[in-house]
Amino acid sequence: MQKIWLYFENGIFLEANSFGADGTSVGEIVFNTSLTGYQEIVTDPSYAGQFVTFTMPEIGNVGCNPQDMESSGAYCKGIIVRSYQKRPSNFRAKESLDTLLKRYNILGITDIDTRFLTKMLRDSGSMMMIASTKINSKDELKEILSNSPRIEEINYIKEVSTKEPYIHKESRYNIREFKYQKPKTTKKILVLDFGVKRNILNELTYAGMEVEVVPNSIDVKNIIERFKSKEIDGVFLSNGPGDPLILKDEQDKIKKLINAKVPMFGICLGHQLLSIAHGYDTYKLKFGHHGGNHPVKNSATGSVEITAQNHNYNVPDSIVDIAKVTHTNLFDNTIEGLEYKNSPIISVQNHPEASPGPHESSYIFSKFREIL
Repeated sequence: MQKIWLYFENGIFLEANSFGADGTSVGEIVFNTSLTGYQEIVTDPSYAGQFVTFTMPEIGNVGCNPQDMESSGAYCKGIIVRSYQKRPSNFRAKESLDTLLKRYNILGITDIDTRFLTKMLRDSGSMMMIASTKINSKDELKEILSNSPRIEEINYIKEVSTKEPYIHKESRYNIREFKYQKPKTTKKILVLDFGVKRNILNELTYAGMEVEVVPNSIDVKNIIERFKSKEIDGVFLSNGPGDPLILKDEQDKIKKLINAKVPMFGICLGHQLLSIAHGYDTYKLKFGHHGGNHPVKNSATGSVEITAQNHNYNVPDSIVDIAKVTHTNLFDNTIEGLEYKNSPIISVQNHPEASPGPHESSYIFSKFREIL
C-alpha cells in the first residue's frame, strides 16, 4: 500500500494508506452505518460525488461479484475504512474490492480512525474534502479544495442516468438458487432514471410491473402521450445523487406529469423532486441519513419499520398542506413518506428495496401497483 493524504474543509489534515485507484479526488464526505453490503453501497449511483466513510471496521472480507452490482459502474469519489481486508473469503467472490475500485478509478483509504471521522461529521456536519496519493502538501490540497465546486453545484444526474431506454428483465433475487427471478407483469411503467438502483427495478417487476428505464433527458411530452394512449400506466421517479434544488429540468418535467394526472411513485431523490415540483423546497440535513438501521413509523399501522437510508436532503414539514405524512423517521422526526392529496402520487425517503438493509418496507412497491 502507498500513502494517501486527506484535507477537510474544517482544516484537518491526515495521512493514511491507500488501495484502489491512484490520483486526486474532491468530494463530500458522509458516513454509512450499514454492517454489510459495501459493494452495493459503492455501486449505488446516489453516492456520486461523495466519499463514504464506513463505520463497520472490516471491509473487503467477502470480495465482490457481478450479481451484487447496483448499477453498471461505481460513481463515488472514494471510500474510507478502518481496516481493508486484501484477501476475500466468500464462495460468491469473483474479485477483490481493490480490483473493483481500480476498474472505476475510485480511491480507497484505510488504516485511519473512522470513529474520529464519524464523530467529526456528527458534530460539524457533512463537508467537502480532498484526498490524493500524489500530493502531500497541506497548503496545495487546501488550495485545490477551495477552488473546486461544491457537490450542491454539480449535476451528477447527467453522468449516472442511462443514455438509451431499456427494458429491465430481472426480478427479486432467489437466495436458494443464487440467481434473479424472471418477472411476471400485468402493468407497465416508465422509470425516469436519475441514478436508479438495480434492486429498485427488481422490486418493481416483482410487484407486477413491466419496467422500461428511460434517460432523464426524455421529452416529457412523449411520456404524457404514452400515458394518454394507455401504453403505460404510470411513472417511477428514481433515487439519485446531489442537491435536488439544482435539477430545474427534472422539476419542470415532474410538474407537467403532475398536471397530466400521471400516477407516480418516487424514492429518495424522486421523493424530494416531487416535493419541489409541488412548490415545497427541500433543505439539507446536518450529516444526512446513511445506513441500514433507521427506525421509521408507519402512520397507518403504528408499526415501526427498520429501513435503509441514503440521503442528505429532506422535504419540509409544511408539505402537510398538500400531502398526508405516511412515514416518520424516529431518529429525528423528519418526514419519510407521503401520499399526495387528490393525486395518484406516493413517495418515500428511505430505500424500501434495501440492498443492503432490511426489507420491512418492501410492501410500498405493491402499494404503487394497486394505485395503477
